[in-house]
Amino acid sequence: MKSYEVIIVGAGPAGCATALFMRQQGRRVLVLERAVFPRDKVCGEFISPAADDLLAQLGVLQAIEESRPVRLKGVAVSSYGKPELCIDYPPCPERGRPMTSLSLPRYQLDHLLVRNLRKRGVEVRERHAVDDFLFDDDRVTGVRGRDAGNRPFEFKSSVVVDASGRNGLSLRRLRLKKPQTGPGKIALAAHWEGVRLPREYCYMHISSPGYTGMAQVGRDSVNVVLVVDAPLVKGQEIDAFYQNTVLQNELRRSLLAGGRLAERVRTVESLSYAVRPVPCGGLVLAGDTTGFIDPFTGEGIYLSLRSAQLAAGVIDRAFQEANFSAHFLSRYERLRSREFDRKFMLSRILQKLIYRPRLSDGVVWALRRNPDLARTLAGVIGDYYPAERVVSWRFLGKTLRGVCSPKAPGSTTQPCGLHGVGE
Repeated sequence: MKSYEVIIVGAGPAGCATALFMRQQGRRVLVLERAVFPRDKVCGEFISPAADDLLAQLGVLQAIEESRPVRLKGVAVSSYGKPELCIDYPPCPERGRPMTSLSLPRYQLDHLLVRNLRKRGVEVRERHAVDDFLFDDDRVTGVRGRDAGNRPFEFKSSVVVDASGRNGLSLRRLRLKKPQTGPGKIALAAHWEGVRLPREYCYMHISSPGYTGMAQVGRDSVNVVLVVDAPLVKGQEIDAFYQNTVLQNELRRSLLAGGRLAERVRTVESLSYAVRPVPCGGLVLAGDTTGFIDPFTGEGIYLSLRSAQLAAGVIDRAFQEANFSAHFLSRYERLRSREFDRKFMLSRILQKLIYRPRLSDGVVWALRRNPDLARTLAGVIGDYYPAERVVSWRFLGKTLRGVCSPKAPGSTTQPCGLHGVGE
């Protein structure tokens, strides 16, 4: 039976990043992927400004730049049909460059990452479906599955990293996904052709029955993701429901005027879920396998890349100390928790606000009145300001003072300029 130091299940951003970081440490890595690249996935196709540094460390930023991706300078937020508040990303002097986010097709990002894996000497096997783990007492020691020809395979390793996603092997085999509370969300996504957004922003439009995120991903192509309660979609013809819901908002209808759907609508259910701690040694979770939050406060790519970096650091220490126990590897979860819990809390807070029109309007108005608050929130959403800056009583107090201002949220007065902050 062939052996490796690290086996990674799944070649999405989290799996590829973990493999590249482990390869930089000199580890012998095998990546197993069910699909064939290039392959597409439902994704906002919007990558936080903080991800640039990680992509550079992984050796793929130059290739991404050579593909001439769209660069976005901030976010544009609209609450229930009112004019967008355009917020530029605040400067970050220690990085020495303007802060912008990347917008590029997901299949392109994944393809570049996989190509870089092979360039760095990492063994990648596509069309290899992993069905189960190999165990030695309470420790994972490898994987088994079937290849493209339906031939069985088994590989051993000191550590297995499960980056196989929201329906990943660990979640099914070890029953780690926690029961869902509430109706749950579903994301519906499609590209629109013949559309050019007027400004270089990610457009977030909140309006009943959910919200959309729109980003330019090519010269005349826009990715539009609609998030709604899952029960609303049951019994509906997906393409018609998506198009009607997107276009019932006047601002979106104006932005997408003259465009058309370029493909069938794709969906992802169980958009938000939590995962229990790993109960056995030799196993680390990465990417969406660790859980997922509603993406209104940003996107999942940076989270995947950064958590892969944290995981690689803990795994490297495990090799140094020859300790692959569940207790030792749980250091990774503590690091993730310390870094991302406040961001998750921000997401939960905003989820309580955006589905209540008066509160949503009030918050956007408060941000419009106070450019510093707005830029701080943009920096947190961009993942280079710590979430503590907004998940605090001080920030909440300033926001509430703006919400409670005698100036009505629906007023057309624009203290920050007609188009928002930074104009």
